[in-house]
Amino acid sequence: MSVFSDFKNGLGNENPTFRLLIGMCPVLATSLAVTNGIGMGIAATFVLVGSNVIVSLLRSFIPPKIRIPCFVVVIASFVTIVDLVMAAFTPGLHKVLGIFIPLIVVNCIILARAEAFASKNPVVNSLADGLGMGLGFTLALTLLSAIRELLGTGTILAAPDFGFPGIHIFNKDFAPVMMLLPPGAFITLGLLIGLINTLTRRKA
Repeated sequence: MSVFSDFKNGLGNENPTFRLLIGMCPVLATSLAVTNGIGMGIAATFVLVGSNVIVSLLRSFIPPKIRIPCFVVVIASFVTIVDLVMAAFTPGLHKVLGIFIPLIVVNCIILARAEAFASKNPVVNSLADGLGMGLGFTLALTLLSAIRELLGTGTILAAPDFGFPGIHIFNKDFAPVMMLLPPGAFITLGLLIGLINTLTRRKA
């Protein structure tokens, strides 16, 4: 398979959120604002790309019986970097995302790509796969966050860390509180998946 195909898979046919339905915990828990979605997506993408590249480079040296612990150590190293950088430069976002940053270590998407792809493919393909999966995850998380933020608070693109209150689209009295609660996340995600499935069938 070509490098471009490996990259494109994560955006479409194998999108981790809308197609594979893996790594759902951060998607549902942190998608309250667009800045949250972008922040979590970029963090996961960095870890995906970094861990895929290292696992691919070391795949011939890692004994099969201990491959999962080795993958976890590699992933944890990149997660630590992300955690410290976010704490230093975006403390507000770091506080909002909270435990979900360290939990990237056991995110199904990261472990699945290390096991199913990076451990069996060359470095360039593994990098493309990690980037595609990460961007697909980021786009899905951002889309879900945008809908929930808009309907839940009446604003869009609020970024307190950077002193931007967001763009007010609706009056605060309009905002359905349920969109900021877990049921709002499930309903929005379900509707988005249904819409994507319908469009895919029509295209086919």
